[in-house]
Amino acid sequence: MQQNSVFRNRRPKRSLRTILLIWFLLLSLVPLMFVTGYSLVKYEEAIDNELVQRLRANSREVSATISEYERYLEGRRNRIRGDAQLVFHLSTGNIQQVRELAPGLIANSLVSGLSIFDRESQQIAIVTQDDVLRNRSARTPEPPVYLSDAFQTVLEKQGQVTVADVGVGNSLDLISLARLETKGNRVAGAVEEIITLGPAFLENLKKRLGLEIVLFDSRGHIVGASQPDILLYQKDLFSRSVLGSEEVVFDLALRNEPFGFMVTKVKWGDSYFFIGIGASKQKSKAVLRNINYAFFTVIGAVGLLLILTAFVTSKIVLRPLNDLVEALQSMDRQEGPVAMPVTTETEIGVLTESFNEMSKRIHVAKEELRSKITELEAANREIRETQARLVHTAKMASLGQLVAGVAHELNNPIGFVYSNMATLRDYVEKLHEAIRAAESGPKALEKKKAEIDYDFIVSDLPKLIASSEEGARRMRDIVVKLRNFSRLDEAKLKRVSLQEGIETTLSLLQGEMKNRVRLHTDFADVPEVLCYASQINQVFMNILSNASQAIGEEGDIWISLKVVRETFVQVVIRDSGPGISQEVLERIFDPFFTTKGVGQGTGLGLSISYEIIKKHGGEIVVKSEAGRGAEFTIEIPIEGPNS
Repeated sequence: MQQNSVFRNRRPKRSLRTILLIWFLLLSLVPLMFVTGYSLVKYEEAIDNELVQRLRANSREVSATISEYERYLEGRRNRIRGDAQLVFHLSTGNIQQVRELAPGLIANSLVSGLSIFDRESQQIAIVTQDDVLRNRSARTPEPPVYLSDAFQTVLEKQGQVTVADVGVGNSLDLISLARLETKGNRVAGAVEEIITLGPAFLENLKKRLGLEIVLFDSRGHIVGASQPDILLYQKDLFSRSVLGSEEVVFDLALRNEPFGFMVTKVKWGDSYFFIGIGASKQKSKAVLRNINYAFFTVIGAVGLLLILTAFVTSKIVLRPLNDLVEALQSMDRQEGPVAMPVTTETEIGVLTESFNEMSKRIHVAKEELRSKITELEAANREIRETQARLVHTAKMASLGQLVAGVAHELNNPIGFVYSNMATLRDYVEKLHEAIRAAESGPKALEKKKAEIDYDFIVSDLPKLIASSEEGARRMRDIVVKLRNFSRLDEAKLKRVSLQEGIETTLSLLQGEMKNRVRLHTDFADVPEVLCYASQINQVFMNILSNASQAIGEEGDIWISLKVVRETFVQVVIRDSGPGISQEVLERIFDPFFTTKGVGQGTGLGLSISYEIIKKHGGEIVVKSEAGRGAEFTIEIPIEGPNS
């Protein structure tokens, strides 16, 4: 009754409505959120790709401008080399005339500054665009300035040098240095022209492109920038990124405004430098935020609508199911069938009709089950009683075999003891006659001794007594071995020697095996085993007795004993009998299965042996082939059934 009460009051651990809502939302919102997230990611990637493409196009435009500068200086270099007047005054050492000619060389040009060197590589004239605007002539630097050894070496080999170098005031100088020669190929000097990429250049480029510009030298150090905040960073902050490849893209925040920068490597003659171009992401980020807001608003609205729909739907579907659950729980309280009204023609209505039909069938089945249970209980009691009688019969049959063997063993000593007792009684009567004759006199005694063969009696009497004692000792040994085999005083677990149990069993079976079975034993030194000794002896008796009976007229039995797997003792019993067929082998441990004739076996010996070994936590396995004998392998844990 308590179990029925628990069933009636039981409530579900998880709500089906909650499960339906969760799955409905998962199957609805998750795909929508996935599509939304995927679209946002792809849109952001598209924005970034568009920005990269824009920066790449602008980088190509800036690189083209630098290339134009290089071609422009190359053209000027050729014209200056062809200026005969300049070359003449320079070769004749007329420095004053050279200085007067210098401003005209850079007037109305893109060149920021010009320097002229004599054949000794000393700078003799320097002029800038500022000097031209102020109508000033070239000047000579103080102290004297000379070309570096590296430049001189290149000039000697190539006749010109084109390099980029860090200038003054956050600028980068594009330098073109050319050797001047007379018509006789005699060195007259050298001229250096510089186009400065400074703040003015960066500002003009920024206005033209609408982008932020950063200049890096060949080591990746910041040289100049159109945005002053960039100059606040450490000069070598971007060196590792800039020097990584020909084109580098990274993000940078300037005054809380996100920018995307692309740095491109630009070649200038024999050297190179880097130009970084940055575009603001502010507008694209704002557009992306608006799109995110719109997407998530739609998701929220759809999610709310789905929740309401799922809630209403689950309520409509679950109400009939709850009624069915209550009806099911009420079945224990009612003796008759439970009937529910059918209120709909949907699948729920079909389920209700099926429930009503099932309730009727369950009621009929319960009545039939009660009747069957009563019959099964009676049959079970009868089976248990029959099984107990069969087990007792099997034990009595085994005991009968054992008693027959013991009786055969006792018969010989009892026979010759009994025979000796008759002879001993005859000897005692004759000795009594001799004693009575001695009372009549010596002559009568001598005569009586001759009649009874006194000398033979005296010599044979100790042998007769010794023979009787030997027979009694043999009977006592048999009784002791029988007591050790049964071990009625050892019904509990106890450590015993399996070798002793096997030897005792063989002694009791000696009468059955004598002059017919040859025994071969191989007993290793094994520890004592914690077991039920009488039960283990019963297993040995069943297997050895079956082996002896299987051998027939004459054969062999091999018995080995050893430790395996460190914690088990293994006993192997093999015979030279006719063996066991595969069909019989598959059923050999089944209860009541026997190949013996009616009245010769119960089929419980090996089944009981199997259960005994299993109860000890061991294993018993049989291997056999027809015509090659049988082999039983028994493994028993040394530390007992619970080891």
